[in-house]
Amino acid sequence: MSTKNLALVVGSYDDTAQASEDYQALRSGQDSGGYEIIGAVVLTRDEDGKVQVKEHGDKSVGRGAAIGAGAGVVVGLFAPPLLAATAVGAGIGAILGKIKKNREEKQFGVDVDEYLSPGTSAVIAVVDDTWADRVEKALVRSDKRISKAIDSDDYDRLRRAIEESADDVVQQINS
Repeated sequence: MSTKNLALVVGSYDDTAQASEDYQALRSGQDSGGYEIIGAVVLTRDEDGKVQVKEHGDKSVGRGAAIGAGAGVVVGLFAPPLLAATAVGAGIGAILGKIKKNREEKQFGVDVDEYLSPGTSAVIAVVDDTWADRVEKALVRSDKRISKAIDSDDYDRLRRAIEESADDVVQQINS
């Protein structure tokens, strides 16, 4: 069980290139010691509503399958249905259902259609809430930003479930 208080920081962009630039700036801020990012991704949603992970990387979780699994955790916390559409395994589906229920009960969630509408991109980061303001401010090119508390137990359960089936999740995320 985690003792950290976590935050999901989201920046919304009309331009994918600007989202990518902010993502790189976010990573540079971490490299220079300004804050610590647990996980971050750039998502794009085309005009037909299809969502893709464009950039991801988790320095805190290592290489290979764990990098894709880290991206899966970020996507699952942002929008459980997006991960459920790609994730394989009843264990992950059950965890995503609990996360969705917790989000609704505690009003933790971020409106996916507001922050990732068709034809837009988003930078999504999971951080210790100590760093949430700094990370949100680093997304300078975003049209709008939001920071929301997330349940650290949900994060831990989802991370464990994805790690247990990491190969399937990574294959789906990278496809």
